[in-house]
Amino acid sequence: MTAAVTATARIHARPDGRGGTALPVLAGEGPLAPRRTRGTAGEASVVLVGAMSGPLGGDRLRVETEVAEGARLRVGSAAATLALPGRHQDEARYDVRLTVADGGELRWLPEQLISAGGSDLYVTTRADLAARARLVLREEQVLGRTGEEPGRLTSRLTVRIAGRCVLDQELSCGPGAPGGWDGPAVLAGHRAVGQIVVVRPEFAPHPPAARVCPAGAAVLPLAGPAVLLTAVAPDALQLRRALDEALAALG
Repeated sequence: MTAAVTATARIHARPDGRGGTALPVLAGEGPLAPRRTRGTAGEASVVLVGAMSGPLGGDRLRVETEVAEGARLRVGSAAATLALPGRHQDEARYDVRLTVADGGELRWLPEQLISAGGSDLYVTTRADLAARARLVLREEQVLGRTGEEPGRLTSRLTVRIAGRCVLDQELSCGPGAPGGWDGPAVLAGHRAVGQIVVVRPEFAPHPPAARVCPAGAAVLPLAGPAVLLTAVAPDALQLRRALDEALAALG
């Protein structure tokens, strides 16, 4: 039997002393291959490239990203991540750890995570931010490929600002998940779900108002200088449109 994969990618961003951002650490293993791409003025840009299939059953994948004071970093992915069944019966794990210092800025904007039939994946994303850090974090999940029942997918998202937890949510979908995940109180039959967390120091005195945008995304202020944009949709394209509209409305 082929051994399950254990791999870690590390990305560290630091000011380069010339008004830009350097990447003194940019390393990956197995299916996690971070590559630097052309960024904008002052901002470094990294794309995570899938070097092999995964995550498969039993895999243990981890991405660690650190943004120092004064650095600006954007991280995306070259394509959607596809969770697949593997020879191992154990669930796969994909852990993301993000750390942003005061005055640092991170835009974490990967493509969708697709839960293929028969897969079993547990994803955790934790962002630890200093009091004056900035963050845009997007997560999008698609349950099953076209015409396919989804696998089991559990996703937990935690955001802490200056040591204080402002968001800690978990959603479990697919076979074996707690009852009601597909009902009117959760996904209401939709197969795409996503959220964007926006953290800005200026939200502390002037938090955005709670509302529902025309495309269906909800804007929810959090207990801190942060806001949660969340939406469900029939497919990935409509989900992205709804979240982009809500993000643009923030300015």
